[in-house]
Amino acid sequence: MNDLRSRVPGCIEHERLEFDLLELRTRGQYLQRLRGLTRQEQAEWDRRERAALARLVDHEMEHGCGR
Repeated sequence: MNDLRSRVPGCIEHERLEFDLLELRTRGQYLQRLRGLTRQEQAEWDRRERAALARLVDHEMEHGCGR
Protein backbone atom coordinates (compact mmCIF):
# COMPACT_ATOMS: atom_id res chain seq x y z
CA MET A 1 0.00 0.00 0.00
CA ASN A 2 2.99 2.29 0.21
CA ASP A 3 3.05 2.80 -3.54
CA LEU A 4 -0.66 3.61 -3.71
CA ARG A 5 -0.24 6.86 -5.62
CA SER A 6 1.96 5.30 -8.30
CA ARG A 7 -0.44 2.36 -8.83
CA VAL A 8 -3.78 4.15 -9.00
CA PRO A 9 -3.21 7.88 -9.38
CA GLY A 10 -6.63 8.60 -10.87
CA CYS A 11 -9.01 6.50 -8.81
CA ILE A 12 -10.16 8.26 -5.67
CA GLU A 13 -12.74 5.55 -4.91
CA HIS A 14 -9.99 2.90 -4.90
CA GLU A 15 -7.93 5.01 -2.51
CA ARG A 16 -10.93 5.44 -0.22
CA LEU A 17 -11.74 1.73 -0.17
CA GLU A 18 -8.10 0.84 0.47
CA PHE A 19 -7.93 3.40 3.29
CA ASP A 20 -11.15 2.03 4.82
CA LEU A 21 -9.68 -1.48 4.88
CA LEU A 22 -6.42 -0.28 6.42
CA GLU A 23 -8.26 1.79 9.03
CA LEU A 24 -10.50 -1.14 9.96
CA ARG A 25 -7.51 -3.47 10.36
CA THR A 26 -5.63 -0.90 12.44
CA ARG A 27 -8.59 -0.26 14.77
CA GLY A 28 -9.06 -3.98 15.29
CA GLN A 29 -5.37 -4.42 16.14
CA TYR A 30 -5.49 -1.55 18.62
CA LEU A 31 -8.58 -2.95 20.32
CA GLN A 32 -6.98 -6.36 20.54
CA ARG A 33 -3.85 -4.88 22.16
CA LEU A 34 -5.81 -2.57 24.45
CA ARG A 35 -8.24 -5.00 26.03
CA GLY A 36 -8.51 -8.09 23.88
CA LEU A 37 -11.62 -9.06 21.96
CA THR A 38 -14.23 -11.60 22.87
CA ARG A 39 -14.93 -14.35 20.34
CA GLN A 40 -18.08 -12.56 19.29
CA GLU A 41 -16.26 -9.24 18.84
CA GLN A 42 -13.44 -10.93 16.93
CA ALA A 43 -15.97 -12.59 14.64
CA GLU A 44 -17.59 -9.19 13.99
CA TRP A 45 -14.21 -7.57 13.18
CA ASP A 46 -13.39 -10.47 10.87
CA ARG A 47 -16.75 -10.03 9.13
CA ARG A 48 -16.16 -6.29 8.73
CA GLU A 49 -12.66 -6.87 7.35
CA ARG A 50 -13.90 -9.46 4.85
CA ALA A 51 -16.66 -7.08 3.73
CA ALA A 52 -14.22 -4.19 3.28
CA LEU A 53 -11.83 -6.41 1.33
CA ALA A 54 -14.70 -7.68 -0.83
CA ARG A 55 -15.73 -4.08 -1.64
CA LEU A 56 -12.15 -3.28 -2.66
CA VAL A 57 -11.81 -6.41 -4.80
CA ASP A 58 -15.20 -5.81 -6.44
CA HIS A 59 -14.14 -2.26 -7.27
CA GLU A 60 -10.83 -3.47 -8.72
CA MET A 61 -12.61 -6.07 -10.85
CA GLU A 62 -15.17 -3.56 -12.10
CA HIS A 63 -12.75 -0.75 -12.90
CA GLY A 64 -9.41 -2.52 -13.31
CA CYS A 65 -7.72 0.21 -11.30
CA GLY A 66 -5.83 -2.10 -8.92
CA ARG A 67 -3.59 -3.55 -11.59
